[in-house]
Amino acid sequence: MAGHLYIVAGCSGVGKGTLLKLFMERNPELKLSISATTRNPRQGEEDGVSYFFITKEEFKTAIENNEFLEWAEFSGNFYGTKKSFVEKTLAKGIDLILEIEVQGAKQIKEKMPEATSIFVMPPSLEDLEARLRGRHTESEEAIQKRLGAAAREIEAGKSFDYRIINDNIEEALANMQKIFDGEGKC
Repeated sequence: MAGHLYIVAGCSGVGKGTLLKLFMERNPELKLSISATTRNPRQGEEDGVSYFFITKEEFKTAIENNEFLEWAEFSGNFYGTKKSFVEKTLAKGIDLILEIEVQGAKQIKEKMPEATSIFVMPPSLEDLEARLRGRHTESEEAIQKRLGAAAREIEAGKSFDYRIINDNIEEALANMQKIFDGEGKC
């Protein structure tokens, strides 16, 4: 039996990475997809574990060769999911989670409508702004750009199969588990 594909997206700074890390610890039979990106690694990130870090030239060649199931440009960098990785993982009967941006989620749902899409939302835009500022990793200009994108992403999140508000991590985890259980997984 083939595995099932789950798409998890949300605004930058909403805590989807933390949510997914904890969810994966509780559901070790699931696999988290590794995306390719042209952005520089953040502290503690490893090539081939966190992302496949590649150059813009390598990424553009992969686009030309139709190697991505989805790809997007976000904040000046490219992100994408290799078709071969997804197809091989699902063929092995492994359920796969893609943590991707809203643009990429839309591309996946168009190509694979059977995939389950989950949008992680902040309790409010004010809360999201506080989270972004609390990171101390971005300039004021970058924060304002991300907040503008967040408003558009929240609107796009209405088209997802499910929405989870990440206000309380345990509640968000319980809601995510209900989604996976309801889809016949975990």
